[in-house]
Amino acid sequence: MPIIKSAIKRARQNTVRRARRQPFNTHMKSMMKKLTDLAKEGKTDEAIKLLPTVYKSIDTAAKKCIIHKATAARKKSKMAKLVAVK
Repeated sequence: MPIIKSAIKRARQNTVRRARRQPFNTHMKSMMKKLTDLAKEGKTDEAIKLLPTVYKSIDTAAKKCIIHKATAARKKSKMAKLVAVK
């Protein structure tokens, strides 16, 4: 536990900010998992319909500085490769 007053405030701020950002991270990960499962099951039509929603959740996380822009681009590329028809 922090003893210094500024460290106490910083810990409190970190807790509040983490709680505020957590839903975006959770939503992004769950959407990616859903798309991955659909792609592995071979349901490409459903996966293609879900792709814009996954992109939106990844872009939102990048906009809120939860993930870096390059990480967002890498994740979007990975999702597109999964859905791509071979």
